[in-house]
Order: sequence, then structure tokens, then C-alpha cells
Amino acid sequence: MTTNDSHASSKTRFAVIDIMLIGLSFIWGVNFSIVKIALTDLAPLSFNSLRFSLASLFLIAFLLIRERNLSVRKEDLWRLVLLGLIGNTIYQFLFINGISRTTAGNSSLILATTPIFVAVLSWILRVEKVQLRVWCGVLLSSLGIVLISLGAGKPLSMSSQSLIGDLFVLTGTICWSTYTVLSKPLLQRYSPLKLTTLTVAMGTPLLVLISIPSLKEQNWNSVSLQGWLSLTYSFCFAIAIGYVVWYTGVSRIGGARTALYEGLITVIAVVAAWLSLSEGMTQLQILGMVFVFVSLYLARRNSSHS
Repeated sequence: MTTNDSHASSKTRFAVIDIMLIGLSFIWGVNFSIVKIALTDLAPLSFNSLRFSLASLFLIAFLLIRERNLSVRKEDLWRLVLLGLIGNTIYQFLFINGISRTTAGNSSLILATTPIFVAVLSWILRVEKVQLRVWCGVLLSSLGIVLISLGAGKPLSMSSQSLIGDLFVLTGTICWSTYTVLSKPLLQRYSPLKLTTLTVAMGTPLLVLISIPSLKEQNWNSVSLQGWLSLTYSFCFAIAIGYVVWYTGVSRIGGARTALYEGLITVIAVVAAWLSLSEGMTQLQILGMVFVFVSLYLARRNSSHS
């Protein structure tokens, strides 16, 4: 293969990853509204334990069909269990409870720090080399999300109740970032599908155990068809397919670059509200969107030259 052919193949490969991660941004962007619909009928912990149990079964079945192998190296077992607990059990518990205790404005600003945490942890743990362009992209993306959030006029709160929620969301964000970074070495030995299946399946039992009181109190007869359909979308697309795509991005272009695509979730939510609800779009929000797109351009340009 010539140098030109190799470069063209590399550009095509990264273009495919771009499309997958953009699709993931749409899936996760829509999922916020889907979850709100489901939570009108289902308690937060009941919803989370159900969707992760169903996602685990879905992923195990698909992995057995695709790879026909659930075995892992003995030395990796504790790492997989740790990842499952951090990225699924602890993160989901903190996130779902944090969101319910703080404002949308506070949570948006805290979630904007995800690319920063991923880049810093990757650098500290020496999991991957984060180049200058990616650092610039991380800062631009985070600033862009902050501007979008402030431009939307979402109220910020400093009350004691919000502070507890903020700490939950912040800790959850750190857990998700750690989950992303620590997965990179394991992705050299396991496919994104297998690593997703193993970590989700290993993190689910404790999540279900924590949710038992909520599951017992849940009024299952009151769950509407819309609630069940929302649950189906969330476990199938947002968890099962979404996590596999996320890990594919981490495997191919690194955690820091993959994390930048989270900024698109906020952009998609704002544009959707503008198109469907005729909500206004401020100049501050538009500037924030520009920052997000520039950050992705920097990461994409860096990837294609790697």
C-alpha cells in the first residue's frame, strides 16, 4: 500500500468514527427527553436498574452471537469489575440522584467539565498522550457548553440543596471520566462490544441490589405504554449501542478526543428546541456552538494526521 493509499484509508476510518460519534450525540441528546418521559411513571432507581438489566441481557446475547466468547484473562478480571462499578453502579447512582437535586443550569455547567477531566486523567495516568491541539479543543468545547448554558438563561443556584446535587453530579462526572480513561488499555485486548458487555454486566447486580426498595414500592400497573417504550429506547440505544460506540471512539481516537463529542449533545438539544418549540436562540448560544464545532475540527484534524 502506498503512502497516499494509507493516508486515504486513515481519513476514511476517522470519518466513520466521526459519523458514529455524531450519531451517538443525537442518541444521548434525545435520551434526556426520553428519560424524563419514563420518570413520570418509573422511580429513578427502578428505571436505572431495569434499563441496565435489560441492556446487560441484550449485550450478552449479541456478544455470544457475534464473538461466541465471554472469557477474560484472570489478571483483567479485577479491572473489569472495577470499571463496571465505577462506570455503571456508582456513576448511575450519583448522576440520577444528582440531577434530581440541582438545577439544569448547574448540571449543564458541571457536565461541561467532562472533556477536561478525561484529558487531565489521561495525562496524569499516562494512558495516552494528549497533544496541544486536543487540549485547545477541550478548553474550547467546555467554554462553548458554558456559553450555551448561560445563553439559555438557565438559573444557577447556590442553595444547600443544590450544592448536594452539584457534588453528586460532579463526582459522577469524575467517575465517568475515570471509566473512559481506564478502559483504554483494556481495549487493546478486548473489542468495544466485549468490554461494554462485561463492564455493564458486572456493574448491574449491585445497581439492582441498591434499587430493591424502589423496585418493591414501584406501582407497575401505572406504567404507561409510553413509559415502557421510553425504557426500551434508553436501554437499547442509549446504553447498549451507545456504550459500544463510545468505547469504539476511545479505542480508535482516544478518550480525550472522544469526550469532545459530548459537546454536541448540548448543541443538538438547543437546536431541537429552536426547531420544534420555536424557542429563541441567543447570540451567546451561537458563539458557544461555534466553539464546540471548532473544538471538534481541531480534534478531527489532529486525528487525521496521527
